[in-house]
Amino acid sequence: MVVTFSNGNGYEAALIGSDAYADLAILDVDAPLSEFQSLEIVSSSNLNVGDPVIAIGTPLGLDSTMTTGIVSQLGRTIDESLAGNFPIANIIQTNVAINPGNSGGPLLNYNGEVIGITTAIIEDSEGIGFAIPSEMILKEIESLIVTGCFLDHSWLGISGVDMTYAIADAIDVEVTYGWMITYVSGNSAASNAGLLGGYQQKVIIGEYVLVGGDIIIAVDGNRIINGDDLMSYLEAETVPGQTITITIIRDDEQLNVPVELGQRPVMN
Repeated sequence: MVVTFSNGNGYEAALIGSDAYADLAILDVDAPLSEFQSLEIVSSSNLNVGDPVIAIGTPLGLDSTMTTGIVSQLGRTIDESLAGNFPIANIIQTNVAINPGNSGGPLLNYNGEVIGITTAIIEDSEGIGFAIPSEMILKEIESLIVTGCFLDHSWLGISGVDMTYAIADAIDVEVTYGWMITYVSGNSAASNAGLLGGYQQKVIIGEYVLVGGDIIIAVDGNRIINGDDLMSYLEAETVPGQTITITIIRDDEQLNVPVELGQRPVMN
């Protein structure tokens, strides 16, 4: 592995820690201190939609490229094949131009402070890019350096779909928001707590949807509008072994279910 600086000098580097669930890695670069120009990492918790941001990277091989834009949304969730198709949650959406080669570069505020690391784009889209927030970086960096990994990602063990008016109408429930469970993994936190997945296929607006599962509408009293809300809350506010209270709709009845969270499977 080689790291090349903007002046063209290249040095060997070694991977000392990584977390596929956050698309983060720590490298040890065999270069003199004079080659490094540090950037301050600040909290991303104060970001708002519309805040201006800057991305620096090497898109399509064009080194030292700077692009600007805004924060388009917060608390997004994306599925990443490198993360075993588990969601990478609570990330920043931005309209900054991001292309292959940007990934791993800093996302900066207009003070030149790091508030994220660019990570992914949606293929064939324009103006839709994502960045890992600095809050996640700050939470994980010590563990990645000391132990080489980060193991505190909570796991429920469920799949689901966002509730919509069309789904609510098709299954005759009043709630039009939340996240409907379609599948519960065996021997998971969700199965141990008795949460239920779907059992019947319905065609809703031309698509098959597995219905009949519990509808999650809140966690610890916090309203859950969709899957982004649920996954972002778990990522930002919980750790494995913690007991949370999940509010569900089941058979037209609202229930509060205590769930002891598990740990995501360790990726080799």
